[in-house]
Order: sequence, then C-alpha cells, then structure tokens
Amino acid sequence: MRKVWPRIRLTLVIVFLAPVAAKALLWSFEEPRNWRTARWSSAGILPEAASDPEARVVVFAARTGGWRSIFAVHTWIVVKPAGAEEYTRYEVTGFGSPLRVNGGAADGFWIGYRPEIVGDVRGALAAVTIPKIEAAIRAYPYAEYGSYRIWPGPNSNTFVATVLRAVPELEIAMPPEAIGKDFRADGSLFGATASGTGVELSLYGMLGIKVGRVEGVELNFLSLVAGLDTQHPAVKIPAFGRIGIDPLAPTAIAKGKAEGK
Repeated sequence: MRKVWPRIRLTLVIVFLAPVAAKALLWSFEEPRNWRTARWSSAGILPEAASDPEARVVVFAARTGGWRSIFAVHTWIVVKPAGAEEYTRYEVTGFGSPLRVNGGAADGFWIGYRPEIVGDVRGALAAVTIPKIEAAIRAYPYAEYGSYRIWPGPNSNTFVATVLRAVPELEIAMPPEAIGKDFRADGSLFGATASGTGVELSLYGMLGIKVGRVEGVELNFLSLVAGLDTQHPAVKIPAFGRIGIDPLAPTAIAKGKAEGK
C-alpha cells in the first residue's frame, strides 16, 4: 500500500494539477479584463430571431472572469419558440439576484470572452422541449439570494446542468470546464447523467465518475474534470477543456436537425 499512494499522488498531479498550472502560466500573459470595460455586446453568432422561423435551444459557454478563467467557464441557455421575434436568455450569476433573464445579449461576450456553442437544437425537438426547459427553470431550487456558491456549487453551471437533466432528450453534454456541473441539485449522490444516456456518481460535485454515451467517460477531482469523449473522439483535459477533431462536438445540432425535418 505504501508503494501505491505515491503513484496515485503522481497520477493526480500529472492528470489534474499540471494542466491547471500550464493554463495559469498562459493566463499570466493575458491582458487583465475589467468588468466595467470588457465587451458584453453580441458576438454575432446567432441570426436575428425574426429571420429564423424554427424553434431553437442553444447552450453557450464562455470563459469566466479573473483567475477563475484559468479553469472554468460560465454557461447559459437560450430558447426561441417557433415564430418568436426574440431570443430569451436564462442564466444564474453570483451577483445580484442569482436567476437572470435577458441579462445580456443572447450570444453576448462574457467579460470580453467570445462564447462558444455547446449544444444547438432546432425544429420539432426544440419546440417540444422549450416548455420543459421553462418549467425546470421555474423549479430550480437555488434561485434565491444567498444560494449561489462558486465552488463546488450550486453556481451558474449547476443551473444549466440541472435544466438539461430535465430534458435529457436534448442529449447535450456540458463542457468539462463547467465547474459546478456535477453538483446534483437534488442532493443525490448517484443518478443518470444530464443526457440520460449514462450514469454518474458525484460527491457534491467535488469527486466523482461519469460514464455515458453522450458525456463519454469523466473523472472528477475537486471539480476538475479529465476524461474521454467516446462518441466524438477527443480528450477532456482540466483547464483546457475538450480537445479533439470537432472542438464543440455538436451532437445536439445534428440530432435536432434530424428530428426537426
């Protein structure tokens, strides 16, 4: 046993801590971003809502602010019913009232960081899931003042992951840098993954393991995630995120289009 523990510690350092240290070094060369002067406007990713008649559900992620951007992203969810002339953006933040509706442009920069699409579902599938999404948002148990907690959750990523668990048919996998996604809002330690295609064991978002068709294989150590995307081959590296041929693995885009035909 004495020989095993040093190997375990070395593995943890190499797999989880070394990537964070490397990303921290890169971050140290970045220009500091200030909340007041950072760009928050639209990134021009989404078309005008009125020009797109289809129903649509989009999950965005962007690096969060300050030193937390080394290893974490902020996520939010955007919905648009069929024929709607506006998008509706839902998210949870650590300032003001936690639950915010249209607190910024649907595809807006986050503290100057350009957002990326994590999942994009359109057509019939989006149309039938929007009411479920809105019901899950209304039922979110950590929407009151004082309920937000940066680590290990409940935070902004806990919110989006909880909503996605209510609509597993979307089959959207949260990005590995979404610290707080593995904090199960219902307090359970074991259950289905957010996509409903696998199972996960999570000790309040701090330690855990996840295996699913959509999520792949993930190991959680102190909310840092390492693993493999087996559906769209890629590795998941703490701080750096998902690295593969298709950087966003838009499983939900293809699925949504197929069902929306």
